[in-house]
Amino acid sequence: MIELAPSILSADFARLGEQVQAACEGGASVIHVDIMDGHFVPNLTIGPPVVKSLRKATDLPLDCHLMIDNPDEFIPVFADAGANWISVHQEVCRHLNRTLNHIKDHGCRAGAVINPATPVETLTEVLEIVDYVLVMSVNPGFGAQPFIPSTLHKMRRLAEIRRQRDLNYRIEVDGGVGLDTVADVVRFGAEILVAGNAVFGHGDPKKNAEALLKAATEATLLKV
Repeated sequence: MIELAPSILSADFARLGEQVQAACEGGASVIHVDIMDGHFVPNLTIGPPVVKSLRKATDLPLDCHLMIDNPDEFIPVFADAGANWISVHQEVCRHLNRTLNHIKDHGCRAGAVINPATPVETLTEVLEIVDYVLVMSVNPGFGAQPFIPSTLHKMRRLAEIRRQRDLNYRIEVDGGVGLDTVADVVRFGAEILVAGNAVFGHGDPKKNAEALLKAATEATLLKV
């Protein structure tokens, strides 16, 4: 099943609730929330208060992507604020197994994230723990970056490993997902599509979400 997870990073924060609702009407089933600390990635975004406010604006799951140096310290805070899914970067977690279980202990789905230069094989020992794997298809930090085509093979590899080991994690992709790239990511195995600029960057978020989902659904018939 293909799901669209609009990223609020590209939304108009003065109209955040309204824009999220429009994306929901367009078929979004998850809301992606990018948390950046200015250390692990070169940008500062939002914290728990915005997540808490967003929780009041939608019933959809909130997918909080922690691009921060000390995720273990903040997992309880974001869970309390209303996060349903929390993902952490392999590159920053000294004890990734422990961190993923820490997320689950707080009642959230646990995701592991890999940057464009990080091999899928670095996650081999935690794939039985994760609920989803997020493949970054841009270097994290800013929205509206171009898609990095060399990341496609990671989605296919994750799908292969899942099949070989009879696992149940889902495959998420974040970065440069738009009408020009969505077919490729779906054909290579992505199931949860994070899109910020393509949904909120211009025009009507409802219509943009509908168009992306339509293109993604059509691409499922042509998987490689």
